[in-house]
Amino acid sequence: MSNPRKVLRFAGLGGLLWLSLATLPVPSRGEPTKRSANAVRTEPTPLVGIRHIQRTMRLLAESRPALRHTVRVLFYGQSITEQRWSAEVERALRARFPHANLEIENRALGGYHAQLLVKAAETDLYPFYPDLLIFHVYGAHDKYADLIRRTRERTTAEILLQTDHLTKLEELHEPVDAAHIQIDTSPWSTFMNQRWLPEVAKRYQTALCDQRAAWKRHLAQQKLAPAALLADEIHLNARGEALMAACVNDCLRRDATRDPPDAEQWVRLLDVGRDVRWHDDVLKAEFVGNRVDAAFARRGRRNASPDASRELALGSQIAVTIDGRPPSEWQELYGFTRALPTPGGKWPAVLDIGSRTPLRPERWTLLMTTLSREPERYSFELHGSLTGQDGRGRSDQPFVSRSGRIVLEPDDWTVAYALALVGTRPVPDHFSISWDVVPRGVDRFEPPIEARAGVEPAVTLAQGLPSGRHVLELRGRAPELRGLRIYRPPLGEPGGAGAE
Repeated sequence: MSNPRKVLRFAGLGGLLWLSLATLPVPSRGEPTKRSANAVRTEPTPLVGIRHIQRTMRLLAESRPALRHTVRVLFYGQSITEQRWSAEVERALRARFPHANLEIENRALGGYHAQLLVKAAETDLYPFYPDLLIFHVYGAHDKYADLIRRTRERTTAEILLQTDHLTKLEELHEPVDAAHIQIDTSPWSTFMNQRWLPEVAKRYQTALCDQRAAWKRHLAQQKLAPAALLADEIHLNARGEALMAACVNDCLRRDATRDPPDAEQWVRLLDVGRDVRWHDDVLKAEFVGNRVDAAFARRGRRNASPDASRELALGSQIAVTIDGRPPSEWQELYGFTRALPTPGGKWPAVLDIGSRTPLRPERWTLLMTTLSREPERYSFELHGSLTGQDGRGRSDQPFVSRSGRIVLEPDDWTVAYALALVGTRPVPDHFSISWDVVPRGVDRFEPPIEARAGVEPAVTLAQGLPSGRHVLELRGRAPELRGLRIYRPPLGEPGGAGAE
């Protein structure tokens, strides 16, 4: 179990700090750059488990104008990850790999420590289904591990974990021998960085960017105190952001000399014509995993005009079933977006919404009335855009809507905290909270039109299936269907890599 006294010290450290900073330099290796006064130079940042990000790095390195691999990168964490260093890493990736089709998002939630983020990940992390997750958070060590485990169960993402940067002088000389570091006797940051994070990285086969060690070396070389890189007790100033960007950029490196990464087996393509075949406009494929995409041939602008591509697609709808059911009939293929309060902000006011009966795409709204601000208590009336009025309840009591489509638990309310993070105090007497139900599959689709030369046109047929064996059936005509890309999370089934 985590130590609540130590953990809760960090609960408020992720609060917002909006800094107005000049554009940071690119601290990448082997590439000439202009360096501003804030630029930093760093020796190679220690990286454990470089093999565990090599599928991502291969896709990036092998991209070329005629073969622009799509690579999805997600930054996730709290206020440290919200800072500008992540945008600098994104800029550096785009500069280093100009031919890759990069889809990069930062969904960090300042102030949401591991205990909250493990719930927010339900709407933020797993639906995005990244190829690479770059992750840092403070909070309870067991909840941190829970989030990484769930990522391994729900996605095929490669993971780059970040150790903490330094904030105190005494951390410069902390012990590093994990055998002598205990949760109840060691400083919390020492336990997390020198023992727990390496254990999590090993258990779940992730890469670990040891920017903490790089921080110590940089401070010693420059004869600086940790405060020289900080804007307050925890957040980075411009110089600290440049150093963190340099550390992460340095860890995102290709090493083709290693054995093929496990992730190459987590995502594979069933070739149409070799692995699976059409028979009388029907294609059947058995697969094991929780996601399947239809991948189409890259036509290229020289070989096919947009008009020709459009003519091919028109009237070519393909019907989809999985295990005999269309995706719309799979409860697992629906999910919720963040439940956001009005007025404004990106912080969810309710976490981990559940359901007991089949969902359908619609918008849900809670009409809220504040009963008490200390302790927090609210009454509400629930409305679905299609379902209509679906019940009344209170935030301090379990709630199941009349339709069974919405389930809310008392522990999942974060109203006052979410509003405080955007400066709304006290909570209004009356306000609303809204979210959407979104499908993660299609019953029918048309061959997509290539948006950019070299980028593979693809359609996600189903994402979020129970991990296991399934039978996909397509009915229609799709002469340019190149293959079916199957995603099989390593911990989606018993006995997967890293299973306990």
